[in-house]
Amino acid sequence: MSTSPAGTAVRSRGAHRSVGHHGEILQGVFEHGGRLRRALITLPCPLYESHAVFEPADSTGITLADPWRTKARRAAELTLRSLGGVPAGGTLTLTSNIPPSRGFGSSTADVVATIGAVHDAAGRRPGPARYAALAVAAETASDALMYAHRTVLFAHREGTVVEDMGGPLMPLTVVGFGTSAHGLGTDTLVLAPARYSVWEIQAFRPLLGSLRRALRTGDVALLGRVATASALINQRHLPVPGFSDLLAVAEAAGAAGLQVAHSGDVAGLLFDPAAPDLTARTDQARKRLADLGIDNTWAFTTP
Repeated sequence: MSTSPAGTAVRSRGAHRSVGHHGEILQGVFEHGGRLRRALITLPCPLYESHAVFEPADSTGITLADPWRTKARRAAELTLRSLGGVPAGGTLTLTSNIPPSRGFGSSTADVVATIGAVHDAAGRRPGPARYAALAVAAETASDALMYAHRTVLFAHREGTVVEDMGGPLMPLTVVGFGTSAHGLGTDTLVLAPARYSVWEIQAFRPLLGSLRRALRTGDVALLGRVATASALINQRHLPVPGFSDLLAVAEAAGAAGLQVAHSGDVAGLLFDPAAPDLTARTDQARKRLADLGIDNTWAFTTP
């Protein structure tokens, strides 16, 4: 990681927050620049966020109240090193309402909040590309939470934008729920990257084209079909229990589609918030999910 030429004094208290996400709209392998790149498009979720406070100290090392947050500690160390300033240590305090291991981006939100807090302590406001590079260095693979106000196809293991879709995601109403019987989520640390078949890789190209068109025209129904197709492909890699039943719920409730966390256990039914019968549709969705034994649901509308 490069450093500031003259170094940057990190002397004051810094704070930053990051929202979580609700899995992905689309995730796969895409051809770009003559090679295949793993990339995803994140569904932001304003229900959850992580808040970091960094207090510089005249010492080395990061003091962290929650030692299990190793990725956040690594992010603080890397950010301090990249700034090239002194001191090289401090106290990092994280507060978060994001459930871990579910697909809400808990670790990335901690990391992004930490990177922002350390920069804030140095009086710096980095761009999203710098956040992304540091986040991937800290946790190997990162969600695109640093691009909170833009929809990007993000190479989550490289920390770079493959394609900028030119603006934010259109408003979506999401009825979310968990898909695992125990509700404890997925151990993402042991998940190997999906090994997509030739057919799946070929299928991602038209799906990306459809997503571009959906975003350009504000077509929620088309975006929902893309999300459903991506979730269906993911069934071979991280199967969602009762997937066909969930598709039936989506159809019966008039949802635009079904999206899933491709490395977690949360899923969501997507609706057009402008639909005149939106409340009736979401109520129907919750009722039918309850009939499947899924009683814990939540709802939000993307900003």
